Amino acid sequence: MSGVTKAIVEPLLQWYDEGHRDLPWRREPVPYRVWVSEIMLQQTRVEAVRGYYERWMQAFPDVRALAAADEAQVLKLWEGLGYYSRARNLHRAAQLVCERYGGTLPADYEALLALPGVGEYTAGAVASIGFGLCVPAVDGNVMRVAARLNDDFTPITDAKQKKRTTGHFFGDHAGGPSRRL
Repeated sequence: MSGVTKAIVEPLLQWYDEGHRDLPWRREPVPYRVWVSEIMLQQTRVEAVRGYYERWMQAFPDVRALAAADEAQVLKLWEGLGYYSRARNLHRAAQLVCERYGGTLPADYEALLALPGVGEYTAGAVASIGFGLCVPAVDGNVMRVAARLNDDFTPITDAKQKKRTTGHFFGDHAGGPSRRL
């Protein structure tokens, strides 16, 4: 870890440890729970997701339970969160995980990325938070912080900006253990 990165990362981790919100998906950060929370949190506020997440986990406590569910039941529990393709993708991905991986989410970034509805950020979040792999989970918030720290005014929507941010903070960590948030 470079000196600059270390000077940024350590205070951020300390800040997180001292003041993070108590969220149900953080209490038990197993891959399935991380995955469901990340999909639910897409384009949705944290406070809106809490109740949905708790109900979801009661109905579908693991990948196999979700895969075995009827789509109508899945959509009923999703009702009110919007963007129903997220629920359909979760359901289909759970079925694929059962078919391909025996009901266990793969501890592999590329395999996660290949699941329906899973993009780079979600694959990174599941890999790093759920499996403890050193894989970046770079979203708009990370890019905004990095841009401010680097005094870089390139729009965060620029693909090159995301690549630079990911490489700057994670390029020298490939393959090492990550610090779970």
